[in-house]
Amino acid sequence: MNNDTTLPTLHPVRGPARTAVTGLVLAGAAWVARAVWQVRLATTGQPSSGPPDQGNGRHRPLTGLEDAYHIVSTLGDAAMVLCAVAFLVWLLRVRENARVLSGEPPRYAGFWVYLGWIVPVMNLWVPRGIVADAYRKSAPGKRLPSVVNWWWGLWLAGVLSGMGLRYTGSTDDVIVRAYTDLPYLLVSDAAVVGAAVAGVFVVRALTAVQQRPYTR
Repeated sequence: MNNDTTLPTLHPVRGPARTAVTGLVLAGAAWVARAVWQVRLATTGQPSSGPPDQGNGRHRPLTGLEDAYHIVSTLGDAAMVLCAVAFLVWLLRVRENARVLSGEPPRYAGFWVYLGWIVPVMNLWVPRGIVADAYRKSAPGKRLPSVVNWWWGLWLAGVLSGMGLRYTGSTDDVIVRAYTDLPYLLVSDAAVVGAAVAGVFVVRALTAVQQRPYTR
């Protein structure tokens, strides 16, 4: 913390925090909706005509439920994009405030706020490190909240499961998995939803330690 008698001027964080929380709630709800539709697909069962992708470039017409899942999936993707933007805006704000409060530069260069999520191997720890660094510089001596580790563990479970946020197959492939391997899909969905819920508490915890009487 700065020892200067002049109180540091911090960037407002309440607004970005509320937006980030809203984005996380929407993203979590989107993944719950996906799970509900996956259960409906599994309960209905795969049509006798087989999977949507028939092979050799041939695709059968989608059923009404399959078509609805495509819509739910698209809306979910949009919710995730909005969530990512809102979370990064908040993270940049609290990261800068942590620098002001501590008088020390952030542990990670600014470009890692963006690239840390997508660069292989680095994406296993850098985003958590950025959040943890901001918290520790904002509240020196305070223990890092355990919810940060829960958030990051669930996020990695969703990403590394193969059917979570980084799944590269088509929506039709997910539909087939709903017909043939629903439990695995639901475990992956639960990890993503859990990460979104834990993320809400991460945002609130880090925002709270930056709410000082001199915060404008």
